[in-house]
Formats: sequence, structure tokens, C-alpha cells
Amino acid sequence: MPKSNSSRNGEKFDKPDRTLDFHSMSTDSPVTILTRDIEAIQIPSGLTKKLDKGTPVIITQALGGTYTVVVEHSAGLFRVLASDADALGKVHTEAPAAKNGTGKTDGPLNEDDIWAQLKTCYDPEIPVNIVDLGLIYSLEIKPQEGGGNLVEVKMTLTAPGCGMGPSIASDAQRKILTVPGVTDAQVDVVWDPPWSAERISMEGKQKLGMV
Repeated sequence: MPKSNSSRNGEKFDKPDRTLDFHSMSTDSPVTILTRDIEAIQIPSGLTKKLDKGTPVIITQALGGTYTVVVEHSAGLFRVLASDADALGKVHTEAPAAKNGTGKTDGPLNEDDIWAQLKTCYDPEIPVNIVDLGLIYSLEIKPQEGGGNLVEVKMTLTAPGCGMGPSIASDAQRKILTVPGVTDAQVDVVWDPPWSAERISMEGKQKLGMV
């Protein structure tokens, strides 16, 4: 997402520049060669682009089953989904809740399980989950007539108009659907009220070095 500076009450939140020096990173971050062609999501546009087999990349973030990589020839950032982890030489394991199957359980839905899944979703440029970043504005559970539950979530992003919204929302929706008792999920990106760094949790601020 674009670099943004948000400050209130003396707090400042800076997102890192996306213009990265591939070679300067290589000493501490080993280069990974893609073992097959993949479709990756360009950051911050949200557009899908093919990355060819043999392309050298550096993994800059690996959280929640998704990977952020910088590509040498384009000096650009891309999000690689869990389904393509093998191309990076990684093995992705689904969260335990997914083993129960979508909506295939008896008993009441545990809202804490939904929040736990949302905490496995990350902004591709910030190593803090979307809950601790304060991106979740609301979460509603609506029992359905035929059984199961619809979960409706409204969330925002740290930068208005960022093209990564659909990707992050899709990740959140997919993970909500792994929670036992959930039969449908809807995640909408909204911009009102505007997000500010004040919404970041204390844990998130600690991870970002803001306290």
C-alpha cells in the first residue's frame, strides 16, 4: 500500500517505502528462485501478474499463510498466496479450524474463533494482523433459517483507495469460512470513518516500535 503518515496526539505511523534495493537486501534475506510459474498480486495496485519460473525473489514477509516478495527485475512487491507456497519452497499448513470443514459442526458458533481467524490475516506490508491494526470496524453473526450462520464483517485499510482491499478481504472471508458453524461470510471494505493510527492495539504498537 502507499506510504502513509498518520499522526495524532504525538503518535506517528510510517509505512515503509515500496522502492526496495534488491541487492542491499540479499545479504540478510536469501534469494529464492521460483520453481514454477505463479499468479501473484502486485502491491499496491491489487492487479494479478504472472511471475515466471526461475524468477529470483526475496521473501520480505511470511505471515498468515501469505507471502510478500520483492522481485529483482521490477523492484516491485507482490503477494503470493498460500496455494503457491510450494513455488517458494514453502509448505503451507491450514489452520486447525479448517480441518472441521465449513459449517459442518453441531453446537453454537464461538465468536472468539472468528476473531482468532481474523488475527491470521495481515496487511502485506505490515507485520501486524488486521485486528491489531484496527482495521476491523464491525463483526455480526446472523443465524440462518436453514441452519448455520452468516458472518458479516466491515473492515478498512490504512490507505484510502488501496488496491489490495479485495485481496485482504478475500483472505479474511476464506478464513472465516473455516470456523465451525459458519456457512457463509461477507467481508466489505469501507472508508468511513477514516482509519488512523490511534486504532492500533497496544500489542500492535509494540510490534511496530510505536511505544
